Amino acid sequence: MHIYDAEVRVFDTWGIWSYEGAAAWRIAVEGWFTSLGSETVRVTFEDVKITAEPSFAVMSAFARYAAYSPQGQELRAMQNRITWVLKSRSHVLRVLHEHTSAPIGFEDAKAILKREGRP
Repeated sequence: MHIYDAEVRVFDTWGIWSYEGAAAWRIAVEGWFTSLGSETVRVTFEDVKITAEPSFAVMSAFARYAAYSPQGQELRAMQNRITWVLKSRSHVLRVLHEHTSAPIGFEDAKAILKREGRP
């Protein structure tokens, strides 16, 4: 949570339209971590693109979230798109806006959670 600005706005892929402020986002993140039980999650990023100035930066990437059993076996995985807008406050870049999304299939109107041709 230290990477987030107190006034962060998060457009998450799941559940609700937005989380307003770090306190609201913390509740969502804690709920996710609590739901994992004994599983762990590995997050990897592909095709990261960054544009930066001394007090402002934008990052976009493709993120892969994979759940693992205590024995190290991959149980499930999904991918989505992530964008961060960061702004410097007291000489520290913090996420002011986070946006995650997934494309929606034309045929079935379901989220596409795996990039074609990717693991």
